[in-house]
Amino acid sequence: MTDLHLHPSLREPAQTSKAWPFEEARKLIKRYPDGKPSGAPVLFETGYGPSGLPHIGTFNEVLRTTMVRRAYETLTGGAPTRLVAFSDDMDGLRKVPDNVPQQEMLREHLGKPLTAIPDPFGKYESFAHHNNAMLREFLDRFGFEYEFVSSTERYRSGAFDDALKNVLRHNQDILDIMLPTLRAERAATYSPILPVSPKSGIVLQVPVTVVDADAGLVSFEDEGVTITHSILSGGAKLQWKVDWAMRWVALGVDYEMYGKDLTDSGIQSGKIAKALGGRKPEGLIYEMFLDEKGEKISKSKGNGLSIEQWLSYGSEESLAFYAYREPKAAKQLHIGVIPKAVDEYLQMRGSYPAQEPDKKLGNPVHHVHVARGEDVPDAVLPVTFGLLLNLVAVMGADAAKDQIWRYLGQYVAGADAATWPELDRLIDNAMAYNRDYVAPTLKRRKPVGGEGAALKELDDRLAALSADASADDIQNIVYEIGKSEAYGFENLRDWFKALYETLLGSSAGPRMGSFIALFGIDNTRRLIAEALA
Repeated sequence: MTDLHLHPSLREPAQTSKAWPFEEARKLIKRYPDGKPSGAPVLFETGYGPSGLPHIGTFNEVLRTTMVRRAYETLTGGAPTRLVAFSDDMDGLRKVPDNVPQQEMLREHLGKPLTAIPDPFGKYESFAHHNNAMLREFLDRFGFEYEFVSSTERYRSGAFDDALKNVLRHNQDILDIMLPTLRAERAATYSPILPVSPKSGIVLQVPVTVVDADAGLVSFEDEGVTITHSILSGGAKLQWKVDWAMRWVALGVDYEMYGKDLTDSGIQSGKIAKALGGRKPEGLIYEMFLDEKGEKISKSKGNGLSIEQWLSYGSEESLAFYAYREPKAAKQLHIGVIPKAVDEYLQMRGSYPAQEPDKKLGNPVHHVHVARGEDVPDAVLPVTFGLLLNLVAVMGADAAKDQIWRYLGQYVAGADAATWPELDRLIDNAMAYNRDYVAPTLKRRKPVGGEGAALKELDDRLAALSADASADDIQNIVYEIGKSEAYGFENLRDWFKALYETLLGSSAGPRMGSFIALFGIDNTRRLIAEALA
């Protein structure tokens, strides 16, 4: 792992940086002005409910928390930290997700802990183990430094036993906090403790009486029979708000961020943590990602983007870049945002090396790469992702990768996959995006009005150029034609729109000088001939 974020030149500007990870990290400086007692590491936590497949929102939380963690290390010159990725995998399955196989089988196990339910994919020992593995696989791939903690393992091993006894001792205090927040019907059966039925294995939502807090014993009714039962070593789970608070206290969590939809839950869990003798962690309340329709993304609905989908059409870095931006603002998260995110990331990365330290700390790419434990790459790609997409679109859905490289080789001397491995991966992304989302929508229209004459003029001007004419020279010709009163364009935007719609089949497109230089003058003249025909 690189120590880029610990470079001495960054510590002073970090004290006043307005980048949100530093603003968050300063909350921890205020919490521990002299560092955490006894030199203990500051503990960051993220939570994951494995009742559904992990989506980008899940990854997003680990990423953003890591960004705050690294910012804290920058501010303190390397004070010790830990990050725990906690999976609430002992939770009972309340609803079958829409986007997984074997729905009927899962319905038969409703109410049981997620780690006690067979994996519908048939790969792991339980449904939770499958979803946990998917999450860890991507976190590992991205390069996060974290400790994975399973709720089931903590409960069953007895690691939470002392904390559970503490909950029983404060059972009434917790009820006093929670009952006023519940509807009458819910309050009538509410209990902070959810015993696991020794008969059915279901996590029960029943009223519970504390029999002996120090022994961990409670009584409740199970299938019509009142039983006394130990909640220790996996005999029970806590209601999730109580569980959240217990975990904060038991693990000593100092920082955890969560979504706006959990604002009220965070307040209640904070009160419970105080009742248990602990302290609520610092944290950021972030806005939610929305789907294309503006609706909240849900694991059970499966209406969000999967990590795999984004990585089919864009880079890992572009995903992290998109997640970094404005965490307190709601953002749409769908396939259509990927190309812009890729290019904005590359643009910001290109400006990073020449920036002063304070500007570097405000550049999203600093936080993206520090979170990955690596330096910001110096390489500046010879083409934008948007330009690459346009090239692939014009070449057609059947274009082969080696053909695309041949075009790039004409545009950039010596361009090949060995020299530009990052560009090679982006070609794969562009081909996939074009195949699935661009090619089916392209439809070239006929020129109308003065557009035909303008295209003929462009063809004549291109014919007079040498094959290696620069993108700037070609762009100047395009501008001159668009500005000419002879063709009747009200503004340059109308001329560019006409070029995109008649030559590319799209309402938007690239800088035409760059595109023509990349695609080739002869090939562009062929497009013009097809449009005029």
